[in-house]
Amino acid sequence: MDNNMIEIRWHGRGGQGAKTASLLLADAAFNTGKYIQGFPEYGPERMGAPLTAYNRISDTPITIHSNIYEPDYVVVVDDTLLEVVDVTAGLKETGAILINTTKSPEYLKNVLKGYKGDIYTIDARKISMEALGKYFPNTPMLAAIVKVSKIMSDEDLLKDMVGSFKHKFAKKPEVIDGNMKALELALKEVKKI
Repeated sequence: MDNNMIEIRWHGRGGQGAKTASLLLADAAFNTGKYIQGFPEYGPERMGAPLTAYNRISDTPITIHSNIYEPDYVVVVDDTLLEVVDVTAGLKETGAILINTTKSPEYLKNVLKGYKGDIYTIDARKISMEALGKYFPNTPMLAAIVKVSKIMSDEDLLKDMVGSFKHKFAKKPEVIDGNMKALELALKEVKKI
């Protein structure tokens, strides 16, 4: 097993962009010279249905191709999943969980069934409404997990994402600034409880 490999599991609902965020993270990490995997677990692809996506990020070639059962980090894009899915299943206590939520630390500690690792929160709704005028949690969640996991520096992420957004939003460049603002706000606003 490769010691410098980071494994991340994303929990979201169909239509919220968890899958997109995991792929953007894979691209950004790849562009900083890392080896990457980003893949969704395909269940029912319905709007609002729980879905899981995964990332592996490493400094050396990745030779495993299974799902991730003992992630270093878990990202929860929708806090209604906390009571539906065992989001801490297999999560290493040396790792951390990052949750898009405004719920109290007491509620979170309770619903996470005594998870002993670090718990981080971010209000991705507030950030995306402020930066984009719409609810797109994936951009703030991407920045927040980079901050928590230290996969790359904030500067490397922002530099890479400018290029990525220019490509992705070539037809609507007006959304680039909002997405960059969402990343910058998220890097500042993610907090540990």
